[in-house]
Amino acid sequence: MTSQRLGYGRVSTLDQNLEAQADALTTAGANKLFIEKITGTKASRPELDKLREQMRHGDTLVITRLDRLGRSAKDLLSISSELEDKGVALEVLEQNICTITPEGKLFFTLIAAFAEFEHSLMVARTKDGLAAARARGRVGGRKPKLTDAQKKTIRKLYDLRELTVKEIAAIHSVSSPTVYAALRN
Repeated sequence: MTSQRLGYGRVSTLDQNLEAQADALTTAGANKLFIEKITGTKASRPELDKLREQMRHGDTLVITRLDRLGRSAKDLLSISSELEDKGVALEVLEQNICTITPEGKLFFTLIAAFAEFEHSLMVARTKDGLAAARARGRVGGRKPKLTDAQKKTIRKLYDLRELTVKEIAAIHSVSSPTVYAALRN
């Protein structure tokens, strides 16, 4: 059986586009693509699972960037170990990594560690920014659609039983679920 170049691409949000990854993988000679829109925090990803089932000794897994494959250095190293056990090479296009050589394996390990470090810093900066905003009195999330006075009015209108929830919603320019939420509080 001849070896294959299997391409894996992933985006985590609906507004991201998979076409650029698919094009890069095809240009790199991947003869079978496994593409999905799913967050990288999911341990089980359907297309990656299919890919893992089809990998055979001598195949090469081609990805555009390391972060498309794993969630953390630990995850990436686990996947790399699995690939090595199966005799499958890993090629990372943007970082120019190929795990066939000892140097490629070392570079892969270093890049995976730096990627996790960078992610940890980003999470820490986000938490710091949110804490600073809270300290200045800002609270995250959407602004409430209804004031406390409007909620009281909604309760009164609802208790009178003269208007439907839909009519009450129309009066306040909100949806019926917003009216029901106001009634629960």
